Order: sequence, then structure tokens, then C-alpha cells
Amino acid sequence: MSWPGHLSYDSILQLLQGRTGLYNTWHPPVMAWLMGIGDAIVPGTGLFVAFDCLLGFGAFAAITWLPPVRSWKMATVMAVLIALAPQMVLYQGIVWKDVLFADAMVAGFVALAFGARSVAALAASFVFLTLAALARQNGVVLLPLAAAAFGWQCGGAWTRRAARGAGALAAMVIAVFGINALLDLRSNGDNGPAEQFHLLQIYDLGGAVARDPAFPLPALAEEDPAAEHAIRTVGARLYTPVRNDPMVSAPEMDAALRTLDVDAASSDWRSLVTEHPWLYLKVRAASFYWVLCTPDILQARPVFTGIEGPAEEMKQPGLQPRRDARDLALASYAVAFEATPVFSHLFFLVIAVACLVALLRRRAPADMAFAAMLAGALLFTASFFVISISCDYRYLYALDLSAMAALFYLACDLYSLPALFGMKR
Repeated sequence: MSWPGHLSYDSILQLLQGRTGLYNTWHPPVMAWLMGIGDAIVPGTGLFVAFDCLLGFGAFAAITWLPPVRSWKMATVMAVLIALAPQMVLYQGIVWKDVLFADAMVAGFVALAFGARSVAALAASFVFLTLAALARQNGVVLLPLAAAAFGWQCGGAWTRRAARGAGALAAMVIAVFGINALLDLRSNGDNGPAEQFHLLQIYDLGGAVARDPAFPLPALAEEDPAAEHAIRTVGARLYTPVRNDPMVSAPEMDAALRTLDVDAASSDWRSLVTEHPWLYLKVRAASFYWVLCTPDILQARPVFTGIEGPAEEMKQPGLQPRRDARDLALASYAVAFEATPVFSHLFFLVIAVACLVALLRRRAPADMAFAAMLAGALLFTASFFVISISCDYRYLYALDLSAMAALFYLACDLYSLPALFGMKR
């Protein structure tokens, strides 16, 4: 239904980078690289979307091969409900790194669940989890959990398990940093992660001044008074925990950021964290509340269809704006869920925690891989307390998808669950 994919501004730029082989590290370059491979075979993003869907839907299909499915009715009902969710119907066709990360994460942990009996599954798990860590800057938080699950599955004494887990972690870390280093050889020379971190610092400082106009900015006042003035005036006035765009895109703030003394800004930000921790935590908590709880779902922009972006950027890869009947139908379908728990990260957080408890109590051979997946998703979610600058729904798409995968896995053997909590069937 979504072929050859829905593309926003970020997607269009990454397609162009993949086609030219010159990457901007504002986004992790592995996605542009994959898009470039697909584009070289069939122009456009069709093959990349097919790969994404194969990861996502393939992972859910593979779950039915793990335990003996003793609850076919419940498994069938759950499969239908999941297949009809907009997270599957719509999101699997959107060309976003958030979808690639979530699909690779779930596929990696599902493959790991087969690991004790299949070398091929272990290899697939290694590839998929490495891809997940490459697809998002904070995706590396998954690796220790994956290594721990691998060590557990190896069996034997705890020293043997720890050694195997440490070896797996070292291998994945080496792979992630090695591949990133190779892709960086084709970058445009910009340091995307550093630029994003400086933007986060300015956003936090703007939030601090908005909450406490007397908050001191001594380093900026001395080294970059223009930036200090912009933060105290424009920043304090336009700051919102919803997203950083209104503040940083204002002309005066934009001009100040172009000549920003990053050392001075970093010094004042460190002072905020270490000398005013309560203020820092309040600023961060407000942003995290918006990305996790989505109090106004429309602000989170959960629905996107078609092809949309600046004319010049679309012209270079030969794209045309698209908003056809399929796009409108998909958008209408997804919008119908906006006021329901289906578009609620909190709803899926509760499911994830409940599934995690059940898995840790049961501890069947494959359970620890799914428990590690959920723990990784929760840790990934928690990382946004520190880094969130916007409340877009897609940022925590991985939480939704991992919760659905774990719930489907448990539904396949529902009869084993009551005994875990002292209940009779």
C-alpha cells in the first residue's frame, strides 16, 4: 500500500546522500548507505522500504516458530490486531531511521531467541543488532542487553556466560565503531553529533532561563554576549518543551547560533547540570513528558503520508510531491486512532513492563532474548530524558513495536502464564 514509501524532508536528503555517496553525519550514515544500494538497483526508495518491511513483518512471523504455539486462537487474534495497527499498516512504509532502528532491533532480538540452536540465527542477530545500533545515535544502549541475553543462552556457569556475553559485546562494539569509521570516510566533513549536542545545550539553557530569568550565563556573557542576549530574550520568550524549532529557528537566535562560542555555551551548560541540578532536571523532565506522554497527540505529528519537502532538495533526486488517493486513505485510517491508546507510548510502556515481568518469571529458553529486547527498549526510551528536543511520535516507535512483539510472543503460549502468578488455568 505504501510502495515506494512515504518521504519527508529527512528521507529526501538521505536518499540524495545515498545516491551521491557523500554523507551528512547529522543523521547516522548507514541508512543513506542502504538507500544508496537500493537506489542503484531500482531508482528510488522502493527496495529500502521492502527491506524495512521484511525486517518488521518477518520478525513477527518468525515469532510463531519459537515456542510450540499452544494458544492458536489468541495468537491469531493478536496477529490480526497487530497487523491492523497503524504502527504496521502505515509506519512500515515510512522512510525514517526510527522505523529502521525499531525493525532491526526487534528482528535482532527475535533472531537471538533462536540463538541456542542456530548459528545462522546468531549471525543474523549480530547483523540486525549492529544495524540497529548504527541506525540511531542512542541505539548503542541495546548492545549490553543483547550481550547479556546471549551470555545467558550459552548456559553453564556464570563465569562462562559472562565471558561469552563480554565477547559478544566487544564484537558488536567493534563492528559499530568500525563501520561508522568507514562510512565517515565518505562524509562531508561536518560533525553532526557535535552540532546536535551544542543545539541540545542551547535548548536546555533557553529552558533554564525561561524558568528562572536570573539564571547566570557567565561564560557566554563574557565570550559571546550576542548569544547570551539571544538566549535571554528570544530564547526565554520562544522556548517550549514541545520542540526546539520555535526557539532555534527565530532569526536572531539563528544568527547567534551561526557564530556561537561553543566552548562558552558548553561551560554554562555544565554549570546548569552540576551547580543547578534541580533546574536542569525540571527542564529535562518537561521535554521528556512531552515525548513520552504526548499530552497533545497532534503536536507529536503521528501521521505522515506522501512525499513532501523543499522543492530544491526534491529536484536533485528527481522526486515530485505526492499526495495521492492511497496517501489520503492511509492518513485517514491512521488519524482514526489518534485519540485511542493505539497512539499512546504510555499504553505500550505498561504493556512492555507487564510482559517483562512475565518473561522474567517464566524464563523459558527464548524468554531472556525478549526480556532483553524490552529492557533495551525501556533504556532507549529513558535516554530521551537527556537528549529529547522534540516530541515527535516516531522517536519512541521502537517502544511500541517491541511491546507488540513481546505481547504476541507471550500470546502464542498463553496457557503457561497463569501458573507464574499462582493462578489456575
